[in-house]
Amino acid sequence: MARPDLSPKRLALYAATLALAAIGGYAAHLLRIPLAWMIGAMVVVAGLGIAGVNLAAPAAFRPAALVVLGTSFGQAFTPPVLAALATSLPALVIAGFASVLAGAAVSRVTARVGGMDTKTAFFISVPGGIIAMVVLAARAGASVPAVTLGQTLRMVLVVLIYPAAMAAIATPGGDIFSFTPPPVSWPMVPVLLALTVAGAFATNLTGMANPWMMGPVFVSLALAVIGTPLTGLPGPVIDAAQVAMGATLGARMTREFLLKSRRLLIASVVNMLLIGLLCGLIGLGCIVFAGLPVGATLLGTAPGGMPEMAITAKVMNLGVPLVLGFHLVRLLICNLFVGPFYRFYAWTERKLGLASDPK
Repeated sequence: MARPDLSPKRLALYAATLALAAIGGYAAHLLRIPLAWMIGAMVVVAGLGIAGVNLAAPAAFRPAALVVLGTSFGQAFTPPVLAALATSLPALVIAGFASVLAGAAVSRVTARVGGMDTKTAFFISVPGGIIAMVVLAARAGASVPAVTLGQTLRMVLVVLIYPAAMAAIATPGGDIFSFTPPPVSWPMVPVLLALTVAGAFATNLTGMANPWMMGPVFVSLALAVIGTPLTGLPGPVIDAAQVAMGATLGARMTREFLLKSRRLLIASVVNMLLIGLLCGLIGLGCIVFAGLPVGATLLGTAPGGMPEMAITAKVMNLGVPLVLGFHLVRLLICNLFVGPFYRFYAWTERKLGLASDPK
């Protein structure tokens, strides 16, 4: 494994990126933009990167932010919430499988608009998380760069659109999944974070997806269940984690990255609009037939990443446990079933003469 570049010049670049991201977050906060610290940081860093300014976010930014956020997420899993989540499990499973089917349906349009093979379009379209879809795409022989670009662009678009939409249509709190954080005890903050960091490293050893968030979730969940949460996390710490997440997302949006394929860029936008519509309909089905809360359900079925949607739920008090539940179930379904489902999908295409090649 290559050693990280910690030269003074590189460290100065990291510091400049973080400072600009924080300025963007603060400006968005002043403008009262939903999910301000993350979106503001992402927009400023991405905008400068697209303009040709050399910025970079160190690899440690994202896991450090996920540890903080996972710690705060896990505190919402009280015993009554866990019981309600168990009752809602059938809806979560149905929504997960429906999301995979929605991705398959959208993939044909994505292939046509992007001028790509249907295999690559399939793995761009299924909303199973960037890392999981890239790994599965590599195993299936799809274009990994195209899948990475398409999935990343969709996540960025979801982060930009969904918080504003939730602010307009969802009412914070008022259901079993809403959460009031425990009071902050400053002496206990480093103790809690030390425990959740240890949980992150332990979970990383298991090979579980997204260990830097899930390990802290497990530790703080256990503390919440036994009635000893230790302390809440201070608001500035949560804001700093949002800035770090926004900086890492924005740093991916360089001019070179976006201009690798203009046709793929257009296809990714079309893909997000279509899969967002279908996932929204899946969410509405869960709201109507399972009686689940509007905001958390729409975030849970959104075609975005689990950390980003959970942050949105946390900041807007829209039921973090339910959002995490939806995304965890979907991630598990994708890891277990997307590979076999794609093989069946490809076989069906061949039998019906529908398989397409890039043009």
